[in-house]
Amino acid sequence: MTQPMIPAQQLARFSSALPFFLSFILIPLVWLGALMGGWWVVITPLVTWYLFSAIDWAVGLNAENADPQTGEEHLRWYKLLTQIWVPLQLVTLFGLIWYVTRSDLNGWERFGVFFGTGVMTGTVGIVYAHELLHQRNRFERTLGDLLLAMVLYSHFRSEHLLVHHRYVGTPRDPVTARYNEGFHRFYPRVLRDCLLSSFQAEKALLARKNLPWHHKSNPFWLYWALQLGMMICAFALAGWAGILWFVVQAGIAIWQLEVVNYVEHYGLTRKHLGDGKYEHVLPRHSWNAAHKATNWLMINLQRHSDHHYKPDRRFPLLQTYSEDEAPQLPHGYPLMGLAAMCPPLWKRIMNPRVRDWRRRYYPEITDWKPYNKAKTPMPR
Repeated sequence: MTQPMIPAQQLARFSSALPFFLSFILIPLVWLGALMGGWWVVITPLVTWYLFSAIDWAVGLNAENADPQTGEEHLRWYKLLTQIWVPLQLVTLFGLIWYVTRSDLNGWERFGVFFGTGVMTGTVGIVYAHELLHQRNRFERTLGDLLLAMVLYSHFRSEHLLVHHRYVGTPRDPVTARYNEGFHRFYPRVLRDCLLSSFQAEKALLARKNLPWHHKSNPFWLYWALQLGMMICAFALAGWAGILWFVVQAGIAIWQLEVVNYVEHYGLTRKHLGDGKYEHVLPRHSWNAAHKATNWLMINLQRHSDHHYKPDRRFPLLQTYSEDEAPQLPHGYPLMGLAAMCPPLWKRIMNPRVRDWRRRYYPEITDWKPYNKAKTPMPR
């Protein structure tokens, strides 16, 4: 029989989860920008990209690992964190659409508010959706679907679970950025290929059951319905202006997601074994960052090697690795994402690291040209 927790134990578990609640600061910040106008509209990206990076510099790295065998009953506060974000983001997003379209803010200020909102829904909302869609229970996966529908990127669920995790580090994964592929080439490619590959993956699943792609069990019907519902809500609140600002924040959120995707696997490839087969996914196939504050903000997403190694592991239990086991980034994702916006700077920082990674883990491979192809064959 399970013994009830004493208050001291409850407090200790809440205290350990508390730093991850720092991401909730973005909600009052986007409202502050909407209420104050002027330069206040840029406070959300400034805090997200720079303040958390500055805190990284102040508090250093976190090399501690939780016991991966920790039971679900000990993770209550961590699970609650991702679940309560969903209604808060929903109310914030549509509340801002209603308020801003009736405010005295000028066009640039309104754009600034929804740019900041997109930073919030992309940096936090999609990251929380990612955590939720990896869970086995329908409730959490539904919450993840709602978050993705708020940014018009519902197919990410299918693409991530059926394509990315299976083909990461190979030419068949659209999301794995190729060596020397700048972000501005990667971004349009990944927008196109992820939509196609996710639909093809679901179509292939149905075909194995002798069902057509348009069968009601295809989750794309759910994706389209949820996204349409979100657009209808935006229109009901503020007409075509509501649609416009909803799409603006969604576009910024998608950009935030794909910047992170670009950073996570840039130039890293799994060894080809012949006959279209690749080695198993290992910790060495993802870039990691042990920076403490940005891992608080992004709920340990930067412990990305362990996520691919153990996809079902909840975020507080993700393990960090030493440089001998997995490649490390010099900064957290926010600063690395900004560097990715300037391809010459990005390549100056990262290309030597990719070459060092190749020499360390695959000294026997002398011809990397087949691994550098930007063309992505569609999964079958």
